[in-house]
Amino acid sequence: MRFIGLLILSINCCFAQQNSLRFSLNESGSQYFQFTFLNQVWLRYNQNNPGTTVEGDLQKNTFDIGLRRTRIQMFGKITDRAFLYFQFGQNNFNAQYNSNNGNRKVAAFFHDALCEYSLTSGNELKLGAGLTIAAGLSRFTQPSISSILTMDVPVFLQTTVDQTDIFSRKLSFYARGQLGKFDYRFILSDPFPITSAGTNLFTINSDATFAQKRHNLQQQAYIIYQFFEQEPHTTPYMAGTYLGKKKIWNIAMGGIYQANASWHLQNNDTLYQPMQHFAIESFLDMSLNSKKGSAISAYLGYINTNYGKNYLRYNGIMNPANGTVLNANNSLLNNGPVYGNALPMFGTGHIVYAQLGYLIGNKNEKVKGKFLPYASATLAKYDKLNGLATHTFNVGLNYLMNGQQSKITLDIQNRPVYAIENNVIVQTERLNAVTLQYQLFL
Repeated sequence: MRFIGLLILSINCCFAQQNSLRFSLNESGSQYFQFTFLNQVWLRYNQNNPGTTVEGDLQKNTFDIGLRRTRIQMFGKITDRAFLYFQFGQNNFNAQYNSNNGNRKVAAFFHDALCEYSLTSGNELKLGAGLTIAAGLSRFTQPSISSILTMDVPVFLQTTVDQTDIFSRKLSFYARGQLGKFDYRFILSDPFPITSAGTNLFTINSDATFAQKRHNLQQQAYIIYQFFEQEPHTTPYMAGTYLGKKKIWNIAMGGIYQANASWHLQNNDTLYQPMQHFAIESFLDMSLNSKKGSAISAYLGYINTNYGKNYLRYNGIMNPANGTVLNANNSLLNNGPVYGNALPMFGTGHIVYAQLGYLIGNKNEKVKGKFLPYASATLAKYDKLNGLATHTFNVGLNYLMNGQQSKITLDIQNRPVYAIENNVIVQTERLNAVTLQYQLFL
């Protein structure tokens, strides 16, 4: 009878909580298990990089439809101190998904599978292990994608994405917690070998690439000082914006270190170098007028990334193309796919990243929708590009129909293009992409 009573209580709690599929495991609800679902659909027009081909045909422009992210989260407190977390889903699923590998059906996978135990009754110290995004360096190295301010996160801060991790997740052991105004996390990760990345490996040359030998553990740390409220601490993920529902201002420092992470040739000798990244940043998110519901969200960060000598890697988010007619003599083809919407996203160098959003208030309580315009800038200088700047700009507008749970985002991106002329790297032009996203999150 007690089991039946708890089952009825769980069902009632599930439907009693608005916009939440949450099942209580005890009468007080302190033990629970919850499900969330997210889908981000993109409709995009892109000005392709020179020489781009789609299924062998030259394409100057493309229009594509895709699923940027499709996710299911399953998590909860199994006891008062034990926390279980899973995330399952897929990413970057469009017509070109796995076109070069010939199998569009290989898509969904477990992103996270985490066990965590709290050594205290509060958030002072939690120990966790498993497949997790918990990381050092930046809040955007471990972003909560359901609460993004801009249409997408600054992916360059997920520094080893799909190289020595699984879509930014690694097998890790960590300690995280909150002590007074400090929020901290220390992580020891066992990165995956680059040989299992599922992509063509770069041939060792005079520029650094991820080493195919000398496997080493990775150390990460991230420390935040909160001036006002502490940020939520249920999962290791960090919000993009709270839409003014919390008063947050903090400064943070983070870093990642891995010995012998990259290799390159010098005078026919193989030299190994560590990967060492450092960031300092500040995040602001607070209400401006509680009656109108207006709010501001802002971020500014300086990031020093060091993968080794002249490391550079191109990446195109959900790339709409799959080939190029260019070669290594007239393009940076040796640094990844240069076609479609790809740009130099990861490299040894210096980056300043900033974003700003303003939630426009509304006195009329009957009007549920709100507008949230934003702008972001990635100002990078990578050693391989010999002083040329890699500046990428985004402006956009969110229309929040029901907060972050149902929103439409229109984003315009402007990015640089590079070529090789007379053995010298030059910037040739700037291209644009226009994307319309619809996000549903339960």
